[in-house]
Amino acid sequence: MPHEFEVRHDIELEASPEEVWQAIAEGPGIDSWFMGHTELEPREGGRGTQTFGGDFSMGSTVTAWEPGKRLAYRGDENPEDGTFMAFEYLIEGRESGSTVLRFVHNGFLGDDWESEYDALKIGDLQYLRKLAAYLKHFRGRISTHNLMLWGPQASHDQAWAAFQSVLGLTGGIAAGDRVTIAPDGVAPQEGVVEWVTDPGTFVGVRTDDGLYMLIHGQGTVVVEHHAYADIDGQALERSWQGWLEKAFA
Repeated sequence: MPHEFEVRHDIELEASPEEVWQAIAEGPGIDSWFMGHTELEPREGGRGTQTFGGDFSMGSTVTAWEPGKRLAYRGDENPEDGTFMAFEYLIEGRESGSTVLRFVHNGFLGDDWESEYDALKIGDLQYLRKLAAYLKHFRGRISTHNLMLWGPQASHDQAWAAFQSVLGLTGGIAAGDRVTIAPDGVAPQEGVVEWVTDPGTFVGVRTDDGLYMLIHGQGTVVVEHHAYADIDGQALERSWQGWLEKAFA
């Protein structure tokens, strides 16, 4: 039986309402911080498609389209159990030139709704934090290559130790830490930890020309990366795939 849910978050962003709109409502802008690949028809009633991991897609319909003010869309209903998800973004400009974004995620979840809901409460906030980092440091730049690699199941301790190792850290991970990201096969990259959420581990890292998010959610390890400069995307993907296989063998 479907269970109704709602998640709400507010976040202040160092960008104008127009810049925030470009990041949340235009396909290239969305792809520059969100997971997978998004296509969105720019009108109320327009269709949207989000593709994750290359082979899994979700369709949606735009239910509100007010440029610079409000965007909402509703995912297609699952014909088997009636579950669906809907998203709303409310944009409020501030005199300082910043913007408050009010985010609402609701709909109906399936039988395992409690664990799904807990994961959504944590996960939604991480992507808003990644949006904030993108708008603060890479505003107006478009991702040239996106990486989203799903790794194996692992324990929290395994994931935490592997994240520390690949970042060149010992004794923990904290916001502001300077790191060297060095999976085998690509040149080391210097960066800084933007945020950490633990438990439900998420680590956001900024380099000179990209954003990483290392995830351990619901037992699964995931690596995400957005590049804002020309890179060898295939080499980077091979490197991180090798790291996942080696670190969690």
